[in-house]
Formats: sequence, C-alpha cells, structure tokens
Amino acid sequence: MYLSRCRADVLARVMGTLAEPLQEQQVRLQLGRLMLQLLDAQFFASYVWDEAGQRFGRGVHLEMDPANLAGYERYYQFHDPITLRMRQHRRAVRATDVMAQPALRRTEFFNDFLARDGLHWGINLYAWDGADNIGDMRIWRDRRHANFSDDDRDLLDLVRPAFVAALRRSRTAPPAPTAPPVPAAEPEDGAIAARLLSTRERQVAGLAAQGLPDKVIAQRLGIAVTTVRTHLEHAFRKLEVPNRAALAHRLRA
Repeated sequence: MYLSRCRADVLARVMGTLAEPLQEQQVRLQLGRLMLQLLDAQFFASYVWDEAGQRFGRGVHLEMDPANLAGYERYYQFHDPITLRMRQHRRAVRATDVMAQPALRRTEFFNDFLARDGLHWGINLYAWDGADNIGDMRIWRDRRHANFSDDDRDLLDLVRPAFVAALRRSRTAPPAPTAPPVPAAEPEDGAIAARLLSTRERQVAGLAAQGLPDKVIAQRLGIAVTTVRTHLEHAFRKLEVPNRAALAHRLRA
C-alpha cells in the first residue's frame, strides 16, 4: 500500500485524534472529518448498534441532509439490503463486496435514500469490541468518483484497532464536566472567540456558521474542499466545540 505525503500526514492526524481523551460523539465526528480527507470521500455517517432494539441509533453525520437521515432512522434502515450484511464483516467492507452496484441501484434504498444525498460508492467499518458492535464508520463517494480501492480498504483496516480502542475508552471515561452557566449580564464575547482563529479560519467558520456546505464555502473562497475541512477542524479544536451548530453558537455568543 502506497501512501502519499499528504495521505500520510492525514493518517498521522487520525491516529493522534484517536489517542485523545474524547467523548464518544467527538471521537466519531472528529474522525469522520479526517476520514473524508484520507479517503477523498464526500459523505460520512456513524451509528451505534442497539442490540435490544435491533436498530442503529445515536447517529452523527457530515455533509448529509438531516431530514434524509431521519428517514433512514425511521424507515430505510429496516429496508436496507446491504448494511446488515456489511456488519457481518470484521474488517472494512465495500457496498459492492456484498451487492453488485447494478443490483443496488435498482433498490428502493438506493433510489429513495442514498441517491437523494448523492451517495453512490460506499465503504463501512464496524467497531467490534468482542461480541459488541460499539460503533461504525460509513463513508461514501458520489458518482463522479471511482469506487473505493483495495488500498482504501486496507487503510480503514489500519485505523480499526485504534478506532475500537477510542470508542471503548470513551464508554468507560467519566462524563466531561459541565461548564458553569455564564451570567446573563456577562455573555461570552464572540469576538474573543474569533480572535483565536486565523483569518482564513474565521472566514471558513463564519460561512459554516451560516449553514453553507463545504463545497459552497470552497467555491466562495476559491480553495479546495479538503482545505475547508482542515480549517474547520482547526476551528473546532481552538474553540473546543464538537460540531457546526456549536461553532455557530460560539461565534454568535
């Protein structure tokens, strides 16, 4: 497996993130942003299997429509011809490893759920802690890209042990302390938060806070989508927020 310098740098950041003492949702979200860069993909989602309810829950996602994901959680996961079959694997597995692409494209799941967000080629990794499925990564490319390669699958397998360990650690770690409420007379100054960021990070964070997707931000600023995601990741870390909603709240405070 050949790794370019850029890919090796992202992989190092993946491993560094998985070594941090993060809460479960932060593990999956921060890892998701990096995996999109590492695998040159456009969409990410992650769920946790609920054995008692026989369903996936506690979902997080990147670059996908929340309303469409709500439809998945409510209906399409129960009419999904590939995900439970992929979940049987203990290593990274492509959608095309369990169902041929022409057959998948004829299903309700593809036409009414996947295609609605532009998902075309998929690869999943399930975190197994013994007999317990404690989380997963679902990474998708649009139809303009090629299917995931054997090297992509090997990269995911390389990350798997650290991903499992990070999720296991996040389950046993005590909850993060709750910050004391800020008195109404002394609200947090968003300008102070913004000054923690570089000029480009402020620009990207400001547009993300307006709800613009990464592709639109990249077009407006004339930069690559991967660069947008890198600046967002830096902003999340500097401002100590887990997602875009929290980022917008911090900047508006």
